[in-house]
Amino acid sequence: MLVMFTRRYELPDRSFFLFGPRATGKTTWLRTVLPDALWFDLLRMNLVLELTRQPETFRRQVESQPQGSWVVLDEVQRLPFLLDEVQVIMTERRRAYRFALSGSSARKLKGGDANLLAGRAINRQFFPLTAAELGGNVDRDRILRYGLLPQIHAEPDDAVDILDAYVSNYVREEIQQEGLVRRLDSFARFLGVAALMNGQVVNVAGIARDAGVARPTVQGFFDVLVDTLLGFWLPAWRPRAKVKESASPKFYFFDSGVARALAGRLREPLERAERGFLVETWVLHELRSAMAHHNAGGQLYYWRTPNGTEIDFIWTRGRRAVGIEVKAADAWRREFGRPMRQLLESGVIQTGIGVYTGERTLKDGPIDVLPLERFLERLASGEVFS
Repeated sequence: MLVMFTRRYELPDRSFFLFGPRATGKTTWLRTVLPDALWFDLLRMNLVLELTRQPETFRRQVESQPQGSWVVLDEVQRLPFLLDEVQVIMTERRRAYRFALSGSSARKLKGGDANLLAGRAINRQFFPLTAAELGGNVDRDRILRYGLLPQIHAEPDDAVDILDAYVSNYVREEIQQEGLVRRLDSFARFLGVAALMNGQVVNVAGIARDAGVARPTVQGFFDVLVDTLLGFWLPAWRPRAKVKESASPKFYFFDSGVARALAGRLREPLERAERGFLVETWVLHELRSAMAHHNAGGQLYYWRTPNGTEIDFIWTRGRRAVGIEVKAADAWRREFGRPMRQLLESGVIQTGIGVYTGERTLKDGPIDVLPLERFLERLASGEVFS
């Protein structure tokens, strides 16, 4: 039986953009919260062709609805010119209609002359499932192996087939069909190498050499992954401490299962060498989701010195900075917290949190050390940002 999950998203009371990777559940959520909306599914080619030939039919259909109606444009990046029609309706009819504008790629909207409505619609982000949305069904190793796409947990017996289809049918073929890359073979080689480097400082020259493509092409491929919401740059934090700090960013895929699928490791058991990066990928996903859910604002970074001293995540907002060190270890060792203790003592950060895969809540001097699931509970409650 197909399992359904209750998502922790509130419907805005005004028009909004909703961006998130494909297959994270945007359409399902919109169908649930807006069952009576006028719906334009722009994955349907016949509808795309109709609206391309006769764009005025969009406005006629919208204005045939009662005032106060919601209108959904699903995968709006497929026909960016419709945003001009949306703005005209908003301007002429004011708040007569509200629009939910979902998309799995910002590339066509950013790269062209797409109308982003100049503040008339607010922005919301959508993510894969979180631990809070799974409720009591948090299987740590399963999440690390297969990730948090809803379909993976709704149909657990088919996880490998679902992820195989995801990376072959969408990540490769659809990105090419959208005209985002010219050479699919080069892009496929790049994806495999980039996935093996998930969660690490990016060496563009090294990836270009291993993938057999030019360095500028590799940078362009990373841009494609970010714009299609499949990946995320984690910049280096440089708070002007009394040490030299790294300036190179790290790159993370949005989901641990997708990263393993792209790396060709779906059918392999979890190895110790990959576990640490996968736990970081999961925690980063939960951090980004919680920031969006609680409208916490702020920015995420990592901190590193040339000698390898590192803190996995730094969340900053205004003058406040929270350090979060993540370890895929069942025992917390005092040396894990040494970099955070140094930054806490110097006042560079105000809060330090250790996250590990053990079972006990501990204190390491000024650092709160939490089991992974306990940390995720704090994230879900908003406590980490307060």
